[in-house]
Order: sequence, then C-alpha cells, then structure tokens
Amino acid sequence: MTETTEQRSRTMRAVRSHDTGPEMVVRRFLHSLGFRYRLHSRELPGVPDIVFPSRRIAIFVHGCFWHQHPGCHKAARPKSNIEYWTRKLDGNMARDERHYVALKNAGWKVLIIWECETRDRGALEELASRIHSGSE
Repeated sequence: MTETTEQRSRTMRAVRSHDTGPEMVVRRFLHSLGFRYRLHSRELPGVPDIVFPSRRIAIFVHGCFWHQHPGCHKAARPKSNIEYWTRKLDGNMARDERHYVALKNAGWKVLIIWECETRDRGALEELASRIHSGSE
C-alpha cells in the first residue's frame, strides 16, 4: 500500500530528534554507572545528544537509517523516490562529518553510538570505557 503525501508528512513529523528511545537507553545506562552529563548542547556544532564538558567529550546517538550506519541492515535505502532519499541521506552524512570535524578542531572528542548498538550491553560498556579513558 502506498502512502499519500499527507500520510508521509505525518509520519515524518513524528520522527523525533531529541529524547529518542535509543538515546534514553544510553542516558539511563551512563547515569546508572554514575556519569553525569549535559544534554543537547546548542552551542556545539551538531547539538550532540550527550556532552561531558569537563572531559570535552560529545556523544551522538545516531539512528542507523537516518545517519546510514555502514553495514547495518537498518540502513537500507528505500526503493521508491530514490533521488530524494539519496540526496537526503547523503546530505545527513555530509552534515554529520562537518560537525565532527568542527568539534575535533575545537578540541572535543567525538563518540558515536548507533541505534542498533544500544541493544548490545557490550557496546554500551565499551562506550562507558571510552568516556572514562577519554579515548576516541
């Protein structure tokens, strides 16, 4: 069944940019380990999801589809409206890269955890270890 333009618009408006399910998983996990952080720091490029100002660490919790997680089945591109989705998703990836570079140039460490990794305790523990050690 094909969606109408109105249905598609309603679906797209429902996509959240902050406080997503995967982001909440990461936040709860880090908080349970005693980490304290800031959220959605608008003064930083890309408005990272989680920020450790004293450690100068910015964390992005990326959706596998929207940010095109390499090798992930959730990053499969739609088969319809190919030109639109190519432009949209490639643009997202280019914008992400500009934000990472700007943060690194400003002396920040950038960590990324993907939506699919938020279901993997080992990946969450690895993220916590990278925060604790301050490594990228």
